[in-house]
Amino acid sequence: MTRDGSEEMQQKGGRLNPGDQAAPGTPGTGEDLCPECGGDGRIEGRPCPSCGGSGLIIAGIGGG
Repeated sequence: MTRDGSEEMQQKGGRLNPGDQAAPGTPGTGEDLCPECGGDGRIEGRPCPSCGGSGLIIAGIGGG
């Protein structure tokens, strides 16, 4: 598996969005509002390229 978990996501048929810092379920991460679209999922009427239109990204949590 790659450090960012992308190989695992490909095996599960999922994909990472450009704004994701890690694969879903990676310890020390969680869902957060996309900073590009503010959680709306759309920018200028189109799906946000950072979150793929979901309004959420996977981000690191905590201060470690």
